[in-house]
Amino acid sequence: MNRDDAWSLLCEYTAGDSLRKHALAVEAAMRQYARASGADEHTWALAGLLHDFDYERWENPPDHTRQGAAILRSRGVDEEVVGAILSHAHWNLDEYPRDRPIRKALFAVDELCGFLTACALVRPTRLAGLEPASVRKKLKTASFAASVSRDDINAGAALLDLPLDDHIRNCIAALQGVAPQLGLA
Repeated sequence: MNRDDAWSLLCEYTAGDSLRKHALAVEAAMRQYARASGADEHTWALAGLLHDFDYERWENPPDHTRQGAAILRSRGVDEEVVGAILSHAHWNLDEYPRDRPIRKALFAVDELCGFLTACALVRPTRLAGLEPASVRKKLKTASFAASVSRDDINAGAALLDLPLDDHIRNCIAALQGVAPQLGLA
């Protein structure tokens, strides 16, 4: 599946602007981690872009991810992408463990991208000048972006074998590259 087809599929199933922007943010972070690890950028970016495309229609587990996986397979999407998407949800870990770099990265960037977006939205300069120290401070405030799992953010950095500050810095840099599309310029 090419990028244009993936975007069309996302838009077909996802009406909400915030979920579309989240998909773009995760796509950018996945692209950055693919580049850093010498992996196929297109494959990793596709997993990021499509990881939640089915969420608005099937938000409850295990339908979320599994309904989407069936759709992706019917459209011939590479199993590496489908497996990564399935692995980002804990209810699929028995069959799709986070044992491959693409799977680790998708889990690691998903919650963090959402949290960074929330951080940027409350700053007058948005992503510009956002530093790991201020992100870590917000992570300690349970009421800020309360639906974001701090445990998943920390586990994601550990899964990538990176200090949390480095992981935050990498994702901020990725989001800065698409800041205008995210409304965070």
